[in-house]
Amino acid sequence: MGVTEGEFRDMARVAMVPMAFCFPGQDATGADLPPPAVCAATWRRQVLQALGPMRLTLLVGGAAIRWHLGVADVTRAVAGWRAHAPAVFPLPHPSWRNGGWLKRHPWFEAETLPALQAAVRSVLDDAA
Repeated sequence: MGVTEGEFRDMARVAMVPMAFCFPGQDATGADLPPPAVCAATWRRQVLQALGPMRLTLLVGGAAIRWHLGVADVTRAVAGWRAHAPAVFPLPHPSWRNGGWLKRHPWFEAETLPALQAAVRSVLDDAA
């Protein structure tokens, strides 16, 4: 995102809204299980409505991408970021397990990240 720790944690300028207000546990390999769909269905619209209009939304991971964009293929959604920018950026989950994905898709670091960082900087600078 290209932000400092202080900017990232500034609740007056950054809202982090999970797809579920629970930890769904881990699978047999130790990976986090996906958030239960019932959680987002139960409360997500109300939380987003309470937050009000947002200039920028980062959809981090498959669950967020599916819920907001209705796209099941994370790679296709992330590759199509220009269709949603500068207000929305679909992003892969920032897991160490995604190292292979990042290597197979160098366009993400070369094209998507600079555009994302510019959008984040613009919003944060305007909110300061």
